Amino acid sequence: MAQIIQFTGTVLTGPDSEERGLWSVDGRLTFHRPAGEPDTILDGWVLPGFVDAHCHIGLGPGGAVDSATAEEQARTDLNAGTLLVRDAGSPADTRFLQDSRNAPVLIRAGRHVARTRRYLRGFAEEVEPDGLVEAVRKQARDGDGWVKLVGDWIDRDAGDLAASFPAAVVRDAVQAVHDEGARITAHCFAEDTLDQMLDAGIDCIEHATGLLPRHLPRFAEQGVPIVPTLINIATFPDIAVQAENKFPRYAAHMRALWERRAERVLEAYEAGVTIYAGTDAGSVIRHGRIADEILALHRAGLPIAAALDAASWAARKWLGVECLQEGARADVVLCREDPRKVPETISGLAHVVLGGSVIR
Repeated sequence: MAQIIQFTGTVLTGPDSEERGLWSVDGRLTFHRPAGEPDTILDGWVLPGFVDAHCHIGLGPGGAVDSATAEEQARTDLNAGTLLVRDAGSPADTRFLQDSRNAPVLIRAGRHVARTRRYLRGFAEEVEPDGLVEAVRKQARDGDGWVKLVGDWIDRDAGDLAASFPAAVVRDAVQAVHDEGARITAHCFAEDTLDQMLDAGIDCIEHATGLLPRHLPRFAEQGVPIVPTLINIATFPDIAVQAENKFPRYAAHMRALWERRAERVLEAYEAGVTIYAGTDAGSVIRHGRIADEILALHRAGLPIAAALDAASWAARKWLGVECLQEGARADVVLCREDPRKVPETISGLAHVVLGGSVIR
């Protein structure tokens, strides 16, 4: 007998489009009433399962975590409604989670690639410039179509943020990833690093705290999205306090980047730059906070429909994953109220359904 779930509420098939009459039959969505009676009836506003486009399952403050901890991280995200994760770098091999019924769908990027002694210890494959191309090729082959490059970090000799690799080497690395049939994204805090990445043909930028008006037309014209990770950027003042005595220039820079975080995101949105939601969970940020990130984007000035889109319909399309359509995998969340009118309802979901299984 087929397992049937009936969703009796309004189905949001897009930020501004609604339908009624949706079922899950053996884990697949259909808008056509099945012959049998439903085993389960769920009511609420139906959305695609949320997407966390910058998440680190398998990563902890000291580097790789064990399998049990990675599973716990995945379950925490799942219970919060994150049903699709684009991993943004992890030193742990989390492929085992891709066969789990208790974890979000996981698109892995392999391990971060960073400059030697220019990133958090234990997180990345660390290389010098002459080893960058081979390192990103390896990660492209090991991952699921994405590579994560650490584009900048504090240069302790300079006392401030600085690009990790020479521009010419970055161009070669981006081309190498593309030659492998993968896409590459880059961690970027500083202003000048963004010019380097855009020149190289990067596919995405994480954080993008250094966005300036000169960058916006290029991001829009080149179709390069940003993942602002606003709940992570909220930690910048604490980072500045810790660095103040030894690196005052860096501390001042981090505060300045933090102070313009909301304006920067709104300016990007108004300039036509594509924005996706990502929490940066896994080291400092705890898992299960996708709702906080969506609401942070809304507080920064994005219309709530756009903030939801950044973590659902548009994000799934970008990652090549089905949404609310006939025959798609039944990965949905249900809100008690219309999230476009009551945004806070996403923080207390009524139900979470993964592959036709009711998680909560």
